[in-house]
Amino acid sequence: MKIRYFAWLREHIGASSETLSFDPSWVSVADLVAELKTKSDGHAKALSDMTLVRVAVNYDYVDLDHTLSDGDEVAFFPPVTGG
Repeated sequence: MKIRYFAWLREHIGASSETLSFDPSWVSVADLVAELKTKSDGHAKALSDMTLVRVAVNYDYVDLDHTLSDGDEVAFFPPVTGG
């Protein structure tokens, strides 16, 4: 499973992406987020307030209850504003 981080999430985590072996216990994006928060203080800080983070799975915006599958690509990024 490929995980990508953008903007300030990448800065907190210290990487733009990582690859994880899919765990069948990660039923939803929320389960994956809970696991990622345990990886490091940077992960925990970046993902501490999911109201400030958008999620896409395989290039489609999804909610935290979206079901994950092996081979998915998950991207985390802040909401984009225009101006």
